[in-house]
Amino acid sequence: MRDQKGNVEIDGKVTQALPNTMFRVELGDGRIVLTTLSGRMRKNFIRIFPGDRVRVEMTPYDEERGRIIFKL
Repeated sequence: MRDQKGNVEIDGKVTQALPNTMFRVELGDGRIVLTTLSGRMRKNFIRIFPGDRVRVEMTPYDEERGRIIFKL
């Protein structure tokens, strides 16, 4: 699903928690990307653990990085 800016939103599963609120997420199509938390999730102290299902926002410019925008 694309938004007005051309960003793509994909559901995935957190496989690994890394330092500085970084995570490895396995997307539905099998890719593994490096993600960080969005500002809204940091502000509201949303906790993410390995095994959680999340929605990741990715730009069309970098297919290996993303931003976690929603915890499913």
